[in-house]
Amino acid sequence: MNRFDYVRAGSVAEAIAAGAEPGAAYLAAGTNLVDLMKGGIARPERIVDITRLPDLDRIERLPDGATRIGALVRNSDLAHDPDFARSYPAVAEALLAGASAQLRNAATAAGNVLQRTRCQYFYDVASACNKRAPGSGCEAIGGVTRAHAVLGWSAHCIATNPSDFAVPLAALDAVVEIEGSAGRREVALEAFHRLPGDAPERETALEAGELVVALRLPPEAAGFAAHARYLKVRERTSYAFALVSAAVALRMEGSRIAEARIALGGVALKPWRCREAEAALADREATPEAFRATAEAALAGAEPSGDNAFKIELARRIVVRGLTLARAGTPERVPALPASPFAGAHHA
Repeated sequence: MNRFDYVRAGSVAEAIAAGAEPGAAYLAAGTNLVDLMKGGIARPERIVDITRLPDLDRIERLPDGATRIGALVRNSDLAHDPDFARSYPAVAEALLAGASAQLRNAATAAGNVLQRTRCQYFYDVASACNKRAPGSGCEAIGGVTRAHAVLGWSAHCIATNPSDFAVPLAALDAVVEIEGSAGRREVALEAFHRLPGDAPERETALEAGELVVALRLPPEAAGFAAHARYLKVRERTSYAFALVSAAVALRMEGSRIAEARIALGGVALKPWRCREAEAALADREATPEAFRATAEAALAGAEPSGDNAFKIELARRIVVRGLTLARAGTPERVPALPASPFAGAHHA
C-alpha cells in the first residue's frame, strides 16, 4: 500500500469536505476497498472514515410508505429485518446470496451497491485494463471471458457488475440519495451505474467528493411482496459471484399478470432492467409460453463478448425459472440455498 492520510468524519458535512480533496476515498466496512488497496489497484491519498456518521445506520419506513435504507446499514441486518424481508423478499434473498455470513455482517448497503467489478483482469495489475488505467486497453477481450458481459459491453470494457443486492433494487425502482458540496440530489438506481462506452473508468453517476447517504424503495415496491424471487447461478453454491442472476417481481390479479418487474445481474456492467420484456408480459396470462417469450425479449440485444455465448441461453432460462417461481408465490421461509434455482428444501 502507499502511504495515506486518515480522517475520521464526525458529520456528513465533514465527510464531504474531506472527500472532495483530490485522491480521497470513503471508507465504511472496507470489504472491497481494503482488498483493492492491498492489490495496488486503488491507491488513495486520503481515507475518509465514515463509519461513525450519525443516523446512516437506520432502516426507516417513511410516511408515504417508502422505505429508506441508510448507507451504513449492514447487509445481514437488512436481510434479517422481519418487516423489510416481508415487504421486499427478493431484496432479502439477494442479500443472503452474496458473499459469506462474516462479510454480510460487516458490509454496508451503500458499499454493496458501490463495489467494483470482480473482473480478473481488473484485479491483475500486470494486465491492461481501461478501468484501472484509462487508455491502456482491455486484456479481457480475447482472454478468458466466461464471467464477462453479454449486454451493454463495448470495445473498451467487457466487465460485469458484481452486486446481487443492486439487481432487485433496480427492478423495484430504488433511488440513490446523494450528498455533495452542491447539496443533495437523487438518482434512480437503474441510472446510477454507467455502461462502459468509451470511458469505463467512470463507473457511477457520482461526482468527485459525493457521498451516498441512503437508498430508498418507493411505496409501490412492497406491492410485489407476494410474488417476488431472486435467483442466482454461480460456479459454486456459496461465496461466489453470479454468472447470471435475475430478480423477478409480479403483481398478480388471479391468473393474469397485472405488472411485472425483471432485472438481470452478471450480464452487464450494471444491473440490467428488462423494461421491454416487462411491458410485453403485462396484462397476460401467466403461462409457460408467455414466460419463454418474455425471456427471449429480455435477451434480445445480447451478444457474447468472447467465449461466453452460453450465458445468453443461461440468462433466458433463469428468467423463465424466476417467473415460474414468482408466479407460484413468495415462500414463507427463505430457501435453504438462498437464491439458488436448485433450492428445494426450506428452513426457518
